Amino acid sequence: MKKIKTYIKIILGIMALALLIYSFMPSPVLVDISTVQRGDVLVTMEGEGKTKIHDIYVVYSPIEGRVNRIESEPGDNVVAGDTVIANMSPADPRFVDSRTEIQAQADIQGAEAAMGFETAKLERAEAELEFAKAEYSRTELLYNNGNVSIARLERYELLVRLRETELNTAKSGMIVAQSVLDAAKARLAQPARAEEGGNNLFVHAPVSGKVLRILHKSEGVIPAGTPLVEVGNPEDLEIVIEMLSRDAVKVQAGDMALIKRWGGEEDIQAQVRVVSPSGFTKISALGVEEQRVNIYLDFIDPIEKWQGLGDAFRVEAGIIVDRSDDVPFVPLSALFRYQGNWTVFAVDDGTTVRTQVEVGKMNDRIAEVVSGLGEGAEVIIHPGSDVFDDVRVVQR
Repeated sequence: MKKIKTYIKIILGIMALALLIYSFMPSPVLVDISTVQRGDVLVTMEGEGKTKIHDIYVVYSPIEGRVNRIESEPGDNVVAGDTVIANMSPADPRFVDSRTEIQAQADIQGAEAAMGFETAKLERAEAELEFAKAEYSRTELLYNNGNVSIARLERYELLVRLRETELNTAKSGMIVAQSVLDAAKARLAQPARAEEGGNNLFVHAPVSGKVLRILHKSEGVIPAGTPLVEVGNPEDLEIVIEMLSRDAVKVQAGDMALIKRWGGEEDIQAQVRVVSPSGFTKISALGVEEQRVNIYLDFIDPIEKWQGLGDAFRVEAGIIVDRSDDVPFVPLSALFRYQGNWTVFAVDDGTTVRTQVEVGKMNDRIAEVVSGLGEGAEVIIHPGSDVFDDVRVVQR
């Protein structure tokens, strides 16, 4: 019995000692752990921009006149040379005020008087020509009988020609006087008395596609050259990315790109068509002047993947300027500098091991591991100040 009590005391002592030792042991540090994976490491230049229909056609008013209300709506399909964009007609004349009306009435009276004068001249010219022709006939008869000379006959022949010329002049004067009278009367025309006849002018779509924007919707009188509608083909879409000039110099025509955060579930593949040779100055949100360059990209993926995009939609692009395929990589947040070298905290059997690694290509998310870690190795991402070498850790 005494031995049993002794054993119990020893066991209780050992348990108390174990509890005491365990209470003074440091607790494992909670950390985020990732593994070295294998895949493609893409080095990209990031930029923001927007989509753009390659060829946008602005339909202008070809004449000055009245345009009917445009019934087309953005998104409507149009066919080149067939779909009517706008229906135009001649504009009504302006209203005539009292003073202008008095002046126009005076011009009409003057034109009517000139018309009467030209009528009298015409009647006189006709009478003189008739008399000249009669004199010529009598002189010709006398000449045939040998009673007058050839010179006298020729003189009357010349007189007939002169009278014919005067008659033609009088007729031209009548035409001029009539036109002046008509013009004077036209200046009195009021909108309510304007003739409604005449042919309407139909403005057709220049290309097949869709109506993009209505620039002039309501009916009204417009001058020639007024923009009415923008028309384009949404399938003829390109991407224009703005990039800092120091980054744009690393991009070349033919580089592949990924269109991100455009609204779809998957990135869209595109290709650089041209890097603009001319830059421009833009003020950033912080008020800093930046030199930027436009980079134009074409879609590679089929239209079914990006058909939800339209003209002037915002997109972000990552242009691939370098890459390593099928290589081990770690999250960039696992790397830190230690004694001038890239280092990670590897996890071996729940304990941290400070490990120096050699990295290759990297982007804003991952870095290629050239040496120092194998595929499947565990590393700590975002190591804090409480993480150092040979520390017990556990997954958060």
